[in-house]
Amino acid sequence: MTSKAQTLAAPGLQAAGATGATGADAHTKAIGEESLAPQQTRIMGKWSYLLAWFGGCVSIGTFAMGSSIVGTLNLLQATVAIAIGCFVIGIALTLNGAAGYKYGIPFVVQARGAFGFSGTKFPGLVRAVPAIVWFGFQSWVGAGALNAVSVSLFGFDSLVFWFVVFQFLQIGLSVLGFQGIKWLENIGSGFILVSLTYMFFSVIDKYGDIISERLVNIEGTWGLPFWGATMLFLGIYSTMMLNVSDYSRELERGVRRGPLTTIYAMSILPCTLFMGLIGLMVSGATGVADPIQVFSSAVDNKPLLIATLLFITFAQVTTNVLNNVVPPTYVLMDVFKLSFRSAAVIVGLLAFGTFPWELVKDESAAGLQIFVQTYSAFLGPIFAVLVVDYYLLRGRSLNIGKLYDENGPYRGVNWAGIIASLVGAAVALSFSAVSWYASLIPAGLTYWLLMKNWGACRRFLEN
Repeated sequence: MTSKAQTLAAPGLQAAGATGATGADAHTKAIGEESLAPQQTRIMGKWSYLLAWFGGCVSIGTFAMGSSIVGTLNLLQATVAIAIGCFVIGIALTLNGAAGYKYGIPFVVQARGAFGFSGTKFPGLVRAVPAIVWFGFQSWVGAGALNAVSVSLFGFDSLVFWFVVFQFLQIGLSVLGFQGIKWLENIGSGFILVSLTYMFFSVIDKYGDIISERLVNIEGTWGLPFWGATMLFLGIYSTMMLNVSDYSRELERGVRRGPLTTIYAMSILPCTLFMGLIGLMVSGATGVADPIQVFSSAVDNKPLLIATLLFITFAQVTTNVLNNVVPPTYVLMDVFKLSFRSAAVIVGLLAFGTFPWELVKDESAAGLQIFVQTYSAFLGPIFAVLVVDYYLLRGRSLNIGKLYDENGPYRGVNWAGIIASLVGAAVALSFSAVSWYASLIPAGLTYWLLMKNWGACRRFLEN
């Protein structure tokens, strides 16, 4: 491992924006000031980090995954499936976020050793596409909630208008960077928890008898469909498992792996459990998958309905700015050498082209399930490559200077990483119901064998 002085003197590192901020200026990171350089200014403590993940995990995609397993699992099996998925997520986030936490580097830099400077475009773009799709999907849902409030209060009905307004609002918040994200997530977490609890019990109160008949008093299964369900709820976060270093680089030093796993699992579990089960129960009782229609019918009190719809809107903001803006923004910064603000604006504009109005239809829940299974088949292998690279091949020791040296040993493409990812994806697509799980061993083993035995890849092991 290089010294700090060596790190900051490395070719290309100063250009990436490293300032070496420490000590007295450790809390002076400006709003919107983000770079790909090693993070010296850590702005999140343990509780702030937990609340950020909590606020960023209220995904309508989780609601859709709950809707997609109606008729497959009973309520108990769905609850256990979600819990298992969240436990696996906690371990995976801790494992893959270790490099970012230790060295302060983002995902696109972490991946350079396994994929090469040019090759990093592959995992970056694979990660960016689902983020932008979810961004558009959740923005349309949030705009639908705003439109419902507008109709209720003012009689103004224009979903397209609110979608455009809502999207530009999120773009404006996104350019604030992690300082803005931190406060948005931390402040919103309490409101989110109270709202989710209220919605959960409102659904049970209104549809309790039907839920018992259709979701409790059925046999379900503990077989492959059950494990497929654990992967669906896990798959929602397989994107974040890949780029978790983008967030862990902001966490204060001194947090051990055990407590960190707990932070991840316990921040993700409540939101995933509530949203997944609400989606399962309401869709099972009514056959409706659109969350706006669901809550409009479930809540009879007008003031509470408006509060609920505003919660849905706010939840999309907290989830989007953390999980669906930052990852593709860093990718664009790396590929096109853009500033954080410029890249964040482009990501927001790209989300307009994802046709989200097609994704919220009742018949789209099954399509979203296929979407999650498919992108998980590609994200799982990349995760396996990164973990094998960091733990087994490099012994958790990185040469930061070389990760920023475009003309050094990591130049070009590390074909071992690309080939291993494609091998893992091919296996995963053959077992689509459990694609993420199925991809891990084939991808990890292929990468390890290629790096150990293919001479062309040896220079990427220089540390």
